[in-house]
Amino acid sequence: MAALLWAATARSAEVSVAAAADLKFALDASVSDFRKSRPDVDVTVTYGSSGSFFAQIESGAPFDLFLSADVDYPEELAARGLTAPGSEFLYAIGRIVVWVRKESPLDVAGRGLFALADPSVKKVAIANPRHAPYGRAAEAALKSIGVWDAVREKLVFGENVAQAAQFVESGAAEAGILAFSLALAPEMAAKGRWVEIPPSVHPPLRQGGVILKSSASPDAAKAFRDYLVGPAGRAVLARYGFAVPSP
Repeated sequence: MAALLWAATARSAEVSVAAAADLKFALDASVSDFRKSRPDVDVTVTYGSSGSFFAQIESGAPFDLFLSADVDYPEELAARGLTAPGSEFLYAIGRIVVWVRKESPLDVAGRGLFALADPSVKKVAIANPRHAPYGRAAEAALKSIGVWDAVREKLVFGENVAQAAQFVESGAAEAGILAFSLALAPEMAAKGRWVEIPPSVHPPLRQGGVILKSSASPDAAKAFRDYLVGPAGRAVLARYGFAVPSP
């Protein structure tokens, strides 16, 4: 009886995570790995755009941990007094790719972003730059190499980078600028081909997180945060194409 009571108590810690859409596959794997060492912590993840989560958290959404596709949103929440003091952290550097379906005639390997200016391309999917850091990185890259004017009227916006991936995966768009982490996911990898966009042509996607001041499980949230920035968590993130940030 005592053992059963302990087991029930040990499994009572719940962590609700608001996570950027580019983390979908990497974080699913991370949660599974984390549970092996901490079965007493139940981590549930909601995926979406970082900007949308920022607005929800400002309005009191009951998340414990926020994993953003950039560091700006967590830092702004901290500045507004909505986070646990000193809990901000950098967990990864994101990367972006040009992705097309395998049957596409576009030479993305040879031409990269310049292939998107081809007249045969009618729609290019990216995350909405208004609230998705990956969309802002895509826009910056197009402007940096000088093809923005040729591509801007072709752009279709996903609510987040995962929805942009759905557009191009389904054939609703001929090409997309997506998170490398999504391109490496088994289903996307089986259906498409891609080339990485040089980090030098867009601002770094420094991805950061924070524990929220309103968290009902701050200790459990800290345990999951510590896992993500530790060797095991970083190994999972690296497997899905994220670069390890400098200390």
